[in-house]
Amino acid sequence: MTRLVAEHIETPEDPRIAPFRGIRERDLHRTGDGRFIVEGRVALDILLRRSRFPVESVLIRRSRLAGLEGLLRMLPEGVPLYVAEPELMSTIAGFPIHRGILACASKIAPQPSGMAADARTVLMLNGLSNHDNVGAAFRNAAAFGVDLVLLDHTCCDPLYRKAIRVSAGTSLWLPYRRGGTGAEQISELRSAGFEIWGLTPSAEASKLSDMTVPPRLALLLGPEGPGLSGDLLRVSEPVRIPMAKGVDSLNVATAGAVVLNHVFTQRRASVHRP
Repeated sequence: MTRLVAEHIETPEDPRIAPFRGIRERDLHRTGDGRFIVEGRVALDILLRRSRFPVESVLIRRSRLAGLEGLLRMLPEGVPLYVAEPELMSTIAGFPIHRGILACASKIAPQPSGMAADARTVLMLNGLSNHDNVGAAFRNAAAFGVDLVLLDHTCCDPLYRKAIRVSAGTSLWLPYRRGGTGAEQISELRSAGFEIWGLTPSAEASKLSDMTVPPRLALLLGPEGPGLSGDLLRVSEPVRIPMAKGVDSLNVATAGAVVLNHVFTQRRASVHRP
């Protein structure tokens, strides 16, 4: 077996690690160069095993090299592996790197341009600006068999470092498309034969427990606080989750999980029904 070759970094000014320099500052200012950063072993494992995004380089703490050797041998030929001491690595990144693992990948990857022929469930995110909620929504979508996630142009980037971490790496492989408006996405989905459920706490909406899951379904989630606009609710089927008296809503990702579980459970029951 060939020895794993790592390039040692001795100074934060080393041009080889430019993509890892000042990560926190770039996060705060939402600046990007067509790349994104993943952090931790779980995200790196998914990036190398099943992501559609090409990895460009990896930077790890020197002491982690031996324990990660098996995983790092999956790096494509020509992708550089850099190692640095903990203090230097944190200086480069601009914050303490407790996990000791960073990878840089390119956003250049094909986005789904239309509906997959066999897609049955689509999750639509509209106006979600919180990266934790977007990451959690992706994790829920993966858990309950969603085929595609659509994000409107106002949603935050699911490849933001924290969103990837909260998603448990699912935003690296679950097909998604970001851009356009909710109305445009609904029109596209309706043309493809999807029914649209718009989630809302409104008492006038249909109860989730009364809903029969259609062959092709898109679940539409809006931002916490204002929720979905009246215009979007008027072109979808408003659906609510009944709750205890005095509580009017759930966290948006949690609400999505409840509805997606309903869909997943009902579909599994129909498959196993004699």
